[in-house]
Order: sequence, then C-alpha cells, then structure tokens
Amino acid sequence: MESMETWKAEAVVLANGEYPTNRLPLEVLSHASYVACCDGGADEYIRRGNLPDAIIGDGDSLSKENRLRCAQLLHRISDQETNDQTKAVHFLLAQGKQRIAIVGATGKREDHTLGNISLLIDYMRAGADVRTYTDYCVIIPCRDGQTFPCRPQQQVSIINFTACGLHAEGLVYPLSDFTNWWQGTLNECIGTEFSIEAKGEYLVIINH
Repeated sequence: MESMETWKAEAVVLANGEYPTNRLPLEVLSHASYVACCDGGADEYIRRGNLPDAIIGDGDSLSKENRLRCAQLLHRISDQETNDQTKAVHFLLAQGKQRIAIVGATGKREDHTLGNISLLIDYMRAGADVRTYTDYCVIIPCRDGQTFPCRPQQQVSIINFTACGLHAEGLVYPLSDFTNWWQGTLNECIGTEFSIEAKGEYLVIINH
C-alpha cells in the first residue's frame, strides 16, 4: 500500500459537498491530470479559475451560466438509481481510469456524507483503486490483508462491512469482527506502519 503522499490518482472526482480547505485534498485536486466534477461541484471549481475535464450529472444544481459555458463538458446521465458521485466514478472507469481520488464528498448533509463513504466499497468491487480525501482524513476501501504507512500516534478507524477474522499489528487496540461502525473507531498507530489481516471488505480511515 503506497503512502498518502506517493499514491497518485489518474483522475479526481470533485463532488458537490463542502469544497476542501486542507492542504492534502487541495493538492490532490490541483495536481490532477483529469477532473470530473459532480454537477454543481463545478461551480466553485470554475469560480476559483479552473475548468474541469468533465461535468457529470443532470445539470440541475449547476448554475445556468456554467451550463451554457460548459455545455460541451456536461455529460448528462439520467440513471436515478445512482448518485452523481457514482456516475462520475463509472464514467472514469469506462475510460480506463481506475486509480480515482474523490474530494468534496463530505459536509453539507450527513445523509449524503454517509452514502458517499459507504459507496467506496461498491467502487472497489467495480474495479476502482479509489480513496476519498477530506479535510481531516483519507478513507480507503480494502479487501483482505493490507499494510499501511503511518506515523506514531496517528489516529485510525476500521469500519467493517463484510470482513471476518479481523486482526491488526501496529495498532494500540485489538480488532474484532465489528458489527457496528462505531466499534472500530478511535484506534491509534504505534509505529510507522500497521497491518490488517482479514477476509472480506472494510474501510480504513486514517486521519491526517
């Protein structure tokens, strides 16, 4: 598992949550070679002097000015069974872009935040090497055993989805086959890396 500093995305999805303010997600966005904005997320990106490579959604939350200005960049995907973040990820996967960073996916509404975070597991199942960067953490969907770089006393949470046999090396508190999201929160790194043994799927949340 590459470090947060060396892992580089092939494309970035800018969702329509709160625009990032922390250095790390801002750098992920500014260094992106391809940016797909989720509908109204393009408004702030454009206001800051940028132009996305694609805008994904039905255009209902995009300003009229930018709908006209960026008409050639707008990809209207009418599927009502998925949200714009998912449409953007699938759009990128169809282009062969598998290493995807997501920013701006949290804030504003807790229901959207929880939905966007839980969907990372679906994207991993679809073949994406994906992670979400927020102002506070990076969220990584995982399957089976993984090793992560870290620093001593860095805060880590493990959110179980389908994993069993959860065990960790390099964390202060032991893991178990958690049945509720809160049970795996508020763990802490001992050294410069930690490893998780498991069979199945889970999220790792590493605070900056």
